[in-house]
Amino acid sequence: MAAAVLLAAAVAVVMAAAASTQLAAAADAPLPLVAPAPVGLPNCTTTCGDVPVPYPFGLGPPRCSWPGFNLTCDDAAGRPGAPPRLLLGDGTLEVVDVSLRNTTVRVVRRGDVANITSGRNVTFGRSFTGYSGFTLSDRNELVLSGCNVVAMLVGDLDEYSNIISGCASFCSSSNTSKGEIRQPAGKYCSGLGCCQAPVSMNYSRPEGVQVSWLRGGADRQQDLLRLEPFVLVAEKGWFDQRPVADQLVGPPGGSQRPDAATIEVPLVLEWTVNNVAPRDDRYPGPACSPAVAQRLCRSANSECTTNGNGDYSCQCRGGYDGNPYLDGGCQGFSAGIGLGSGAGLILLALVAVFVTKKIRHRRVRKLKQKFFSQNRGQLLHQLVSQRADIAERMIITLDELEKATNNFDRSREIGGGGHGTVYKGILSDLQVVAIKKSKITVQKEIDEFINEVAILSQINHRNIVRLLGCCLETEVPLLVYEFISNGTLFHHLHVEGPTSIPWDSRLRIAAETAKALAYLHWSVSTPVIHRDIKSSNILLDDTMTSKVSDFGASRYAPMDSTGLTTKVQGTIGYLDPSYFYTGRLTERSDVFSFGVILVELLTRKKPFSYLTSDGEGLVAHFVRLLEEGNISQILDPQVIEEGGKEVQEVSILAASCINLRAEERPTMREVEHALEGLQVSKNKGSMVMSFKKGSMVRDEFEDDDGVEMT
Repeated sequence: MAAAVLLAAAVAVVMAAAASTQLAAAADAPLPLVAPAPVGLPNCTTTCGDVPVPYPFGLGPPRCSWPGFNLTCDDAAGRPGAPPRLLLGDGTLEVVDVSLRNTTVRVVRRGDVANITSGRNVTFGRSFTGYSGFTLSDRNELVLSGCNVVAMLVGDLDEYSNIISGCASFCSSSNTSKGEIRQPAGKYCSGLGCCQAPVSMNYSRPEGVQVSWLRGGADRQQDLLRLEPFVLVAEKGWFDQRPVADQLVGPPGGSQRPDAATIEVPLVLEWTVNNVAPRDDRYPGPACSPAVAQRLCRSANSECTTNGNGDYSCQCRGGYDGNPYLDGGCQGFSAGIGLGSGAGLILLALVAVFVTKKIRHRRVRKLKQKFFSQNRGQLLHQLVSQRADIAERMIITLDELEKATNNFDRSREIGGGGHGTVYKGILSDLQVVAIKKSKITVQKEIDEFINEVAILSQINHRNIVRLLGCCLETEVPLLVYEFISNGTLFHHLHVEGPTSIPWDSRLRIAAETAKALAYLHWSVSTPVIHRDIKSSNILLDDTMTSKVSDFGASRYAPMDSTGLTTKVQGTIGYLDPSYFYTGRLTERSDVFSFGVILVELLTRKKPFSYLTSDGEGLVAHFVRLLEEGNISQILDPQVIEEGGKEVQEVSILAASCINLRAEERPTMREVEHALEGLQVSKNKGSMVMSFKKGSMVRDEFEDDDGVEMT
């Protein structure tokens, strides 16, 4: 408030000082006249009802639009009293907004709710447009309703390799009514009865939805009776509106409305321009050739962008706004303001910049305080029954981390994915650290970061990455870890060439990882289930010692053995099928994922992409060959050459871990002891141990020199 008063006062003083100059100038010079920025080509209609139609889109004659961007204005003929509708493609899509800045079109699609009672290959989406320049934006999501059914939005109905989105919806056999099934958790769906999944960025048009039922026969018929199945793609957030969802799913205890399949569903489409000019190999990748830029981006203050695949778009340069596709379309923000104030306006601008910076600085400081209070409170709530002092002694300021990373400079990036980036930094005490920064600011991400702090702050084990602190002054907290310099197990295992990590090192890494998981399951005050064990989450230091990382998806384990029901989360290829189908998470889910890592160490095959000509995945193929006595067919030749009899024992151990029946898998303590026994016998030069399921005695877990209790 004080800053606003200061700005107003400064403006008043400067305006008074400059008033005479302005009046004198106005007497001798006419005010400049600036033509409004053009929207479309001359003599072309640029609106339909209340929706603007900017070029390259257009109405009427072909000359009014770029090829493929012609729209139709339905003037409400046959619909007395109805407003005109702007239509795209074959008329199934109504355009409600066109954005040149975001290169998006927001549309409404009718009849987009597909009933999937009939089974596989429910198709929709082919009639988005007849023009290849339109794709689904990542501002949409896939929504699926039904019991025990999986749906995937794919780019090719005959292939699973081009998956754009997918999710699974489950119902327990104990659920007998709709009211018992739906469990909203933040979003409308929690995975029970219905599910939602984001649409990934994809430059191919979706061909349809692949639907798979998880049960058959009478069970499937019962599922159909309990909840009407349907699938749709909609703009993010639309389905979360309870009136909309209740119309589709039906209110608790009620039925789906009969007209649900005709509901209007909003979508966001990305658009680009192609076939602009012949390909010029002198301008590869993201560069636009001069011919493309000159023909497409007509405004002098515009620039051309491309995805490198022959798809282009134009943007106004910084400080300009308008239509970059037209001559004179991009105009400065200050156009139309008189220039007669002279020195007075210069002084006014300087004062305004100074005060604006003060206001911005104050807002940033208040925002930091807000996030700190909000995140600290959430963290303390998580730790209320643990050790609340952790939330105080591990706090690191945002200023410290900005200095450590040169304000998060891109040159400091050392890893990351779709959800976030990891930076290398040097703190003021010269300690080298890894800083995890999320790209997404939704409550789910915040919850996962707080969850990771709460879990890792209580763990101190040499084979688990150490959390040094956290910054709570950003919307999503920043996590600071010890810096592990040697990459991931996945990176070292799947290198080009015939050889990779030596067999002795693979066996030791497996034993160290098993020891870390056994510690999480048995030795911390509240047991922890990691829930995303995979080779890319096992870091290696300079001595090739393993460090289990990424606890964002982890959960505290219940004290009984029944597990807990959660929304299924994990990585395809490593995910426990029992957990996937039932939603019940137990420690044996980590055992399955660890078993997949053992298979990966034995074979050097990637679990998420391996597929035989008969359609078998890595786990199924490995188990079948082991049962047939042909395991050598899939083993890494380096393992066959360097390993001894323990290779067969590790193969049997891996098979026991990936048993489809969770209750028949060994515990991580049993796995740890088995691998340690194999290491000891190998070092002695003889095999003295054979792993047999259930032979391990559940004695008390004894701490060793690798475990420190905190």
